[in-house]
Amino acid sequence: MSELASDSTAPGGTVLFSLDGGVGTVTLNRPRRRNAISWQLVEDLLAALGQAASARDLRVLVVTGAGSSFCVGADLARVGSDSVGDQETRTLRGRSAADDRERLAHASTIVQTLVSFPAPTIAAVNGACAGAGLSLALAADFRIAAEHAVFNTAFVSAGVSGDLGSAWLLTRAVGGARARALLLDPGRITAAEAARLGLVTETAADLPARVGELAGKLAAQAPRAMRYAKENLDDAALVTLPDYLGREVPRMVDSARSGDARRAAQAFLEKRRPVFTGE
Repeated sequence: MSELASDSTAPGGTVLFSLDGGVGTVTLNRPRRRNAISWQLVEDLLAALGQAASARDLRVLVVTGAGSSFCVGADLARVGSDSVGDQETRTLRGRSAADDRERLAHASTIVQTLVSFPAPTIAAVNGACAGAGLSLALAADFRIAAEHAVFNTAFVSAGVSGDLGSAWLLTRAVGGARARALLLDPGRITAAEAARLGLVTETAADLPARVGELAGKLAAQAPRAMRYAKENLDDAALVTLPDYLGREVPRMVDSARSGDARRAAQAFLEKRRPVFTGE
């Protein structure tokens, strides 16, 4: 377990990273603030994601929150404070529009990093998930929610329009019409309703057990095939069919010629599960 920088609300660090059996876990660690996003958490989360991406043995990444919440968005308790310490830890300091734009653009790279992360990602939503916290969850490939988890876009209720890719991610998760309703008329959404809308992939009575089961299954797949499949999915949402096919073909050929593809074929003939090595 590695610990990144600490603050007064996060014993041990605002973000924790661990790696076990190919499964990396990034934990937002401000439980007393319900894992609200401070500037320090932004920097620590980016560092943790970089650490995860460079971990040679990592095959799956899980993002979750410490305590009873996943992430409730920006730390509104700091908004309006004029103290130097609060200005340094708030995501937006209010010193100038240019300064705020620069800081928010930097924070926004979190969701870009998650969306393009080379290994499959799972958001384990263990409690309240709102505002920018919802954006973090939506950036993951899978979103598994505890049955007691609750969701809210929350932005316009706080007098702001939304950040960390909120509308872009939400539209791709639930469709344009539903995204408009959720963003423009925010309200509390139960885990069951979130699953029905497509905000989450599924709900789980035992969240750690279900996340562990899925993470183990994904970690056992061929890493190159998983990486290329994610790139195909990203391209499918953004480029024309001719452009997409031009990118899909070399990925398929490269993965089909890999050692893992040969191992899969041999395992099929021998009626056993393949053991992939990433080669």
